[in-house]
Amino acid sequence: MIPERAKPILDAAEPLAEMFTGAGHRIYLVGGVVRDLFLPRNREGGFDIDLTTTADPDEIQRLIAGWADAVWTQGARFGTIGAKKDGQDFEITTHRAEAYMAESRNPVVEFTDDVTLDLSRRDFTINAMALSLPDVELIDPFGGVDDLQAGVLRTPGPPTDSFEDDPLRMLRAARFLAGYGLKADPALATAVASMPERLSIVSEERIRDELDKLMVVEDPTAGLWFLMNTGLADEFFPELPEMRLEQDPIHRHKDVLAHTFAVVANTRPTRIVRLAALFHDIGKPKTRSFNDGKVSFHHHEVVGARMTRDRMRALKYSKEDIADVAKLVYLHLRFHTYSMGWTDAAVRRFVRDADDLLDELIELTRCDCTTRNQRKADMLSRRMDELEERIADLRAQEELSAMRPAIDGNEIMTHLGITPGREIGEALDYLLEIRIDEGEISREESFKRIDAWWKARN
Repeated sequence: MIPERAKPILDAAEPLAEMFTGAGHRIYLVGGVVRDLFLPRNREGGFDIDLTTTADPDEIQRLIAGWADAVWTQGARFGTIGAKKDGQDFEITTHRAEAYMAESRNPVVEFTDDVTLDLSRRDFTINAMALSLPDVELIDPFGGVDDLQAGVLRTPGPPTDSFEDDPLRMLRAARFLAGYGLKADPALATAVASMPERLSIVSEERIRDELDKLMVVEDPTAGLWFLMNTGLADEFFPELPEMRLEQDPIHRHKDVLAHTFAVVANTRPTRIVRLAALFHDIGKPKTRSFNDGKVSFHHHEVVGARMTRDRMRALKYSKEDIADVAKLVYLHLRFHTYSMGWTDAAVRRFVRDADDLLDELIELTRCDCTTRNQRKADMLSRRMDELEERIADLRAQEELSAMRPAIDGNEIMTHLGITPGREIGEALDYLLEIRIDEGEISREESFKRIDAWWKARN
């Protein structure tokens, strides 16, 4: 029984079905758009429409040329042609079987005219279903609907064969386990644990993209533990297994890794704050020390920020992503340095240092509290509430988001009669510190302070 909610998808694909069948080809809806029709929850928002066909890439282009508003062919060598029609994106792919050679980072693609063979080479049974068009018949040769109902993640064939074909599927399994609340078939879990090193032939960019997708599912916890328990994390994120230590093995306080995963789950599912949660305690194993029976992690935020940059560079993250996540890791303890209360200067400095990541820093700091001690949790929550109230109060009085001195570098040069040089930056830093400590001062007062600073400096 095809659910009623399939109608908008079928309507959007109907013109393609008519064109391809009219030209003697078969065409099918495949992938997530089919899988999600058999999930208990309704789809929210838009949908991607993926199709597979017996037509080769050249024939696909010929058929849609006069119909599509736009066509893109970057994936043609892999059999995929993209199109846009009335704002809806379509990807149409020739039936294919693809595999990675033993030492290759790129798939070798072969085309076929057998939809069952095409489905047999897909990652999991829940993604190996198709709806034939225009007659709308379910093609489910590997029991994907039954696996969805049973909550099991399986591969269409032997899992070792599937993961040999594309090792990224092992990492993708973590996302499906977490995102769809599934349990790994024992054979699947055993296969991954027996061959995690196979991931080494996959490009860092593909691994990074798959990690990002895991980070933004509602609760990534099950997927993160899958990466740990199968050895996959050792292959691309070895710092994670190193965090599997107790903060205090004498009194058996909370495990650093379990705490980290709890913080990730607590944060909202946005990529940067989730990555910051994953990395925030990465420096603890390198900084752990014991003194008088107590454990400490002095400067783990400094060490952690550096380790974060190194690991994210290895995974080919953008400079912007690296800077943002490392900054949040570096600042995630800043809140606790103001345990005696929030002066105006402390609030300004906190806002200045966080800059456009202020909301993310506040959320990370809140979610970093995973203690079961309700009294301590309530105390930290009240202090965070107090900080946010102080920020709001100062924002109402001052332009905190554009905190800068009342005079600029050109005015300082003219006033002091000097040429461009590092002294200008030092003077502006001096005025900014005054701005933070004392609040806004006038232009006249700014020139007086610069005169005094210049005299003392020279």
